[in-house]
Amino acid sequence: MTNSLAVTSLQPARLLIPWRDPHTVSPARLSEHIAALEQACCEQPQSAGLHTVLGMAYAMNYDVYRSMDALEEAVRLDASHFFAQFKYAELLYRIRTLHRAEEETLKALELAGNTWQLSMARAQLKDIRHMLRKGHERPALTRAFASPALVAVLASAVIALALLLR
Repeated sequence: MTNSLAVTSLQPARLLIPWRDPHTVSPARLSEHIAALEQACCEQPQSAGLHTVLGMAYAMNYDVYRSMDALEEAVRLDASHFFAQFKYAELLYRIRTLHRAEEETLKALELAGNTWQLSMARAQLKDIRHMLRKGHERPALTRAFASPALVAVLASAVIALALLLR
């Protein structure tokens, strides 16, 4: 493993996270860390902490689906793990699934074990609620696009026909 990534048998979820500032980590270095984290998750599949850090690394690499999978796995492995819950809620917040992010952040708020965790969860909840009030949520895809698309195609055909007949 790399020298800045430490996984010990005594503390499997204690990792030195090299991305305090994501702009200072090169894509190649990030790929190395992701590979090391994937290996660590294979070696210790029950570690919610490892899956949480892997989800964070995937998110830094703009791989939302893998990040979501890793964070959901972390929450599934340990429903009482604050950072797994908090980072999962944060990812939902960042992809603008705000109602779900609010629900998950409330769960993280209940899991907060100290004032620092409590303040982080409260700040995130405040931002989410502010964005909900301002209408920044991504629209829910709850209905099919077939009928609106058909109407748009027909309207375009009518307009094109009207222009040709002039």
